[in-house]
Amino acid sequence: MAMMNRMRRKRDLGIVGRTARWYDRNTREHRLDEMRGYARQVAAQIGEGARVLEIAPGPGYLAIELAKLGHYAITGMDISPDFVAIARRNAGKEGVAVDFREGNVAAMPFADGAFDFIICTAAFKNFRDPQKALGEMHRVLAPGGTAQIVDMNRDVTNAQIDALTRQMGVKGLEELFLKVTFKYFLRRGAYNQAELKELAAQTAFRDCSIAAESVGLTVHLRKQAERATRPAPGPPRAA
Repeated sequence: MAMMNRMRRKRDLGIVGRTARWYDRNTREHRLDEMRGYARQVAAQIGEGARVLEIAPGPGYLAIELAKLGHYAITGMDISPDFVAIARRNAGKEGVAVDFREGNVAAMPFADGAFDFIICTAAFKNFRDPQKALGEMHRVLAPGGTAQIVDMNRDVTNAQIDALTRQMGVKGLEELFLKVTFKYFLRRGAYNQAELKELAAQTAFRDCSIAAESVGLTVHLRKQAERATRPAPGPPRAA
């Protein structure tokens, strides 16, 4: 675990400029079905009017697709001002209401218990201080709320990465770029199941459930609901 932590960035950095614009275009062209799938997963776990936070939404497509599925109060928070601007523009084009704002997962600008559900995809491995990130997720969740993290599995094989890029339909230099990125950059910074379990155990969540699929892991963390307290018994009644 210590070796993995040394590979993290020294500080949280956002994707900006040309790279942010490329990420927006690539997501729109190759990952919209994936974003819609995540949106359906979230919608299946929440009720009407739920307060949902997406951490590191990038260009905002998951939150936008979720907004199309029901009446929810959706917030997207990203450290990159360029992504916030792109996401707001994308939401405007789709005619949906999502509150995209700038912020850092290590010190989120939200009140305690502000959200019923949190979703974070493809970003957790990039957080400089994952324990602090989990602590902040726990803080801003309402009692009984759930956080869902979807990210790359460090134990994924090269064959699984090759299959994913074929599935995405990319070709030529873009295919080569994605394979190199997955194999030599993203995978090195990712966590495996045991490491995620260890991280959760060191936070107020205490535990998590993890499912593996394709090259990724889906992690669910639940904030314990508050227990109802019984009133103290009064004095005995006179006979």
